[in-house]
Amino acid sequence: MAGLTSKVFDAIVVGAGGAHGSAALYHLAKRGAQVLGLEAQPSAPHDKGSSHGLTRIIRKCYFEHPSYVPLLHESYRLWNELEAETGEKLLTITGCVNTSPPGAERGPGLACYEGSLLAAQQHNLEHEILSPAQVSQRFPAYRLPADFQTLFEAGAGFLSPEKCIAAHLGQAQKSGAQLVCGAAVQRWAVEPPSGGGGSSGSGSAEGLVRVETSQGTFQAKKLVLAAGGWMPALVPELKPLLTVERQVVGWFELAPEQRDAFHPSRCPVFLLQDANGYFYGFPADEHGFKVGKYHHLREKVDPAGVPREINAQDEAALRECLQYFPGAQGGRLARASVCLFTNTPDLNFILDRHRRHPQVVLGSACSGHGFKFSSLVGRVLADLALSPEGATPHDISLHRLSRERPGQAAVLDAMLAG
Repeated sequence: MAGLTSKVFDAIVVGAGGAHGSAALYHLAKRGAQVLGLEAQPSAPHDKGSSHGLTRIIRKCYFEHPSYVPLLHESYRLWNELEAETGEKLLTITGCVNTSPPGAERGPGLACYEGSLLAAQQHNLEHEILSPAQVSQRFPAYRLPADFQTLFEAGAGFLSPEKCIAAHLGQAQKSGAQLVCGAAVQRWAVEPPSGGGGSSGSGSAEGLVRVETSQGTFQAKKLVLAAGGWMPALVPELKPLLTVERQVVGWFELAPEQRDAFHPSRCPVFLLQDANGYFYGFPADEHGFKVGKYHHLREKVDPAGVPREINAQDEAALRECLQYFPGAQGGRLARASVCLFTNTPDLNFILDRHRRHPQVVLGSACSGHGFKFSSLVGRVLADLALSPEGATPHDISLHRLSRERPGQAAVLDAMLAG
């Protein structure tokens, strides 16, 4: 450890055991940067943040906003590239059912069906419109109401998050990255430039970044903060903007005669919206049929003290979705997992540099839909760290800090005021 604490790195990545931190470590190391990854948990990947649970949906007919689609094209490409590089299967194609009744609303943006259709039409994405009867005929696990509208995207599927994180970390270390687990960040600061003056800047000549942790103090020219639910603590200016939320997913047991209908070859992943909320789910694995409810019980939590026990209210919220899957309706909750959402008011990401300290890159607040992008987000965070101007060839205008985004004018003023 002494060798690491005495070294000045090109970049330090905080949150290296999560989706975006591990990807940032990988892309920085692949570009030849001397980079250190810090993870507060004792191992990586881990199950205390937002990047675990065995499966995460990936899709291109993106109802949240059509501007995500070009980022998804590149994300798919990078996941395929990582698979080829490691020989590890990370992505499974099952197709995706996007379904909701007419007139359904989903906070910012459109409902599942209308938003998916808009993205598909604007970007000329392959898709099919299916009736409820056609959905049941093709995918026997499903039983949708007669008024539901469905867009089917054949090229969608799911990622294996723990394997993805391990792949990024393994390849980053092969490229020379260092990783320290159990290193909880206590404080970070930008040192004054060697010639005196202010503390902002974009390189070591304008002030190094010092990161104090439970495992020692480290220095770098750049700092990438990608710590998910811990971002409000690491960047206090973001506290008024970010809501950390407890999220639960569950796996329901299937009777032996039902398992074939829920097999990945016959049961696509889904996004389903009804009067109770917005649900998502996956074909069955060895643990059962996995479902989640977006924003679950809307519990605001401190990430350091998240209730991990599953209660009757948690299970009841998930069971609301099973009415559309009769083969799973009576199944026992065989397994459940708690993770974190870190939400912005508009549910878009934060990918930008700190306004007072351009050496510091912020990458977080993915509002519960960021894992699929992590292969690309890691590249974007590397761009922001290594480019003198904080430039990236990818269009992240929706995710930059901006006075036009809800709640961010006050955040930017606080950053600049120091």
